[in-house]
Amino acid sequence: MTASVIAPVIPKVVAGGHGGFGQAERLRRPPPMPALGLECPSAADPVYALSAVDKSGRVTDRSIVQVLGWEPGTRLDIREQRGIIVVSSAANGVHCISQRAFLKLPLTVRRWCRIEAGDKVLVAADRSVGVLVVHSMAAVHAVLADVHAAALRGDAV
Repeated sequence: MTASVIAPVIPKVVAGGHGGFGQAERLRRPPPMPALGLECPSAADPVYALSAVDKSGRVTDRSIVQVLGWEPGTRLDIREQRGIIVVSSAANGVHCISQRAFLKLPLTVRRWCRIEAGDKVLVAADRSVGVLVVHSMAAVHAVLADVHAAALRGDAV
């Protein structure tokens, strides 16, 4: 039995950085992108992060804490309101940002909001008032359920 050579399917790289494509291929423009009609975000707009909560209640994405300028030792007021967690800095707060700059959600608050280890949460930092709002995925689904149903029906939102 003799071995046969199979021709490569990857085009040769030629001088100029164009991988063997013809003139028409090099002049192809990217497809047009629809205009969303959204204004540019301002500094007052919220910043969002999707993060997991570990078994000790730490929100694993530390960048959202940095957005508010909270450093290790910053004292916090953490409370539950209508199924979401509201976190704000407070001079007399019982909780604080950990030495490794993690936000740790207390067990009682996690239980009230039905957040388990490994669950994802949507965290929104409102820089204008210095507050973090933590939403469980169940809370996010509840807010978006009607919007999704309308979109699937083809209704205008």
